[in-house]
Amino acid sequence: MSINWKKSLFVLVDIIIAVYLVLAVTVFNRPDEVYNVCSEVKINIQQGRVRGFLNTEDVKDQLVRAKVYPLGDFIDQVNGRKIEEALLKNPFVESAQCYKTHTGRVYINLSQRLPVIRVKADNGDDYYVDTYGNIMPNSQYVSDLVVATGAITKSYAQKVLSRVGNFLIEHPLWFSQAEQLNVLPDGTIEMIPLVGDHVVYLGQPTGLSRKFNRLSKFYKYGLSKAGWNKYSYISLEFDNQIICKKRSSL
Repeated sequence: MSINWKKSLFVLVDIIIAVYLVLAVTVFNRPDEVYNVCSEVKINIQQGRVRGFLNTEDVKDQLVRAKVYPLGDFIDQVNGRKIEEALLKNPFVESAQCYKTHTGRVYINLSQRLPVIRVKADNGDDYYVDTYGNIMPNSQYVSDLVVATGAITKSYAQKVLSRVGNFLIEHPLWFSQAEQLNVLPDGTIEMIPLVGDHVVYLGQPTGLSRKFNRLSKFYKYGLSKAGWNKYSYISLEFDNQIICKKRSSL
């Protein structure tokens, strides 16, 4: 009996193609074991003009405590919405976004509420105020911010001091020069500068640009020649003038 080699070859090729297609469908429809679970969590915290309170370890710890930290979990069971909701419970988090990729990675992007001033009021209140005037609780972290003391209510801090704090942050020279603000009972403000042994009286915290422009010129053309410790008190309360009180010991 003769063998039809040509026909047999076609049959063999058909079998090989069929086997290849079965294997291909099986392999490509089955997730790679490497990507079956979350293999990496990338946490990105947006930075602002000032240093915030959040770091990646804190975010990780919060997610672990909430039992939603995804590392090692099956990637199709990672719930981005639950992760975002857990993070938004943190008073220092402004917004949170979580997404995952088919390669087994989970990305978490955060923007944080940024403090602009710290309040240590005479009534014992101790808290931070953020860029939008919201109260932020006292934190274990130390932030290099101007400290406001004196007769401060929370309403005053939110409406007035937040505006002053934003102004200082937008002007790096004054942000570094202003060490402390003291709020007097009538709502006016004194500034204790870092350089110079004197007090700067701002009066009502309005027209800050004009007042600090005058102070800048006075520092440049006045104190730089007369001496930084010549005056004990410098008042910027009134427009177009600066009133100084000489130190009694000089």
